[in-house]
Amino acid sequence: MVSMTVTGHGTDTARALRGLEDDRASVRLRAALAIGSTPDPRFVGKLVERCAVEPEFFVRDMLTWALTRHPVALTLPPLLRELRSERARARSQALHTLSKVGDRRAWPAITRALVTDADDEVARSAWRAAVVLVPDGEESALAVLLATQLGRGGRETRLSLSQALVALGDATAPALAAATRSPDPLVRAHALATQRLRTDPDAGFTLAVEEAKRVVALGGRGASGDGSDDAGGSGGSDSTAHSGGSGGSDGLRGSGGPHGSDEEGP
Repeated sequence: MVSMTVTGHGTDTARALRGLEDDRASVRLRAALAIGSTPDPRFVGKLVERCAVEPEFFVRDMLTWALTRHPVALTLPPLLRELRSERARARSQALHTLSKVGDRRAWPAITRALVTDADDEVARSAWRAAVVLVPDGEESALAVLLATQLGRGGRETRLSLSQALVALGDATAPALAAATRSPDPLVRAHALATQRLRTDPDAGFTLAVEEAKRVVALGGRGASGDGSDDAGGSGGSDSTAHSGGSGGSDGLRGSGGPHGSDEEGP
């Protein structure tokens, strides 16, 4: 059993910082918890650095929590620098942390390049961060940008995008309606499934996708802005609560929690 406390003495600080690099994930987790429980400006750089290389999801999330315990004035600059890193994990975890910090001064750094990043984990983190940080009045423009990613990736990536779009509320409707007219059947199906989740948040994502595929196969587009005409029962066997909300609509904007992740993401 490795004791991990931080009292402010130099030796305790050094021990905690060494703990972040221990081979044992349990020790790294306790080190991050101890640091977050006793915030100190000396920890910020090492926490950000460790986020970029930490292999264990639950430890990364504790590192994010520890960063949120420090003043934004100290954490924001290094997190923004990480968004330009060549390391995908550094970008994705910095985005995840920024979404938890929730300071809208980070909004200008959520660029098109990040939203469309070739790495799915980076893009998913950017979508979540964008929804949390978008300024009032810019939701429609963000929805248009997010809609360019419809049809992308596997199930988890598509689910993340749908949840981000649903979280934007009514601002999403025009962009989704336009996407239902895309010549790409994958884009149309994804747009229809997202419309279904907007109108029926309790519907499971898999059910919504299957119904959308059926509509596309029949040559239809569903409703232009309020879900598919062909959407049947409510389902719910595949809950979208995987990412926080009961359909993603209330699990993104203003998401927080001490060290609970939206999903087993970045």
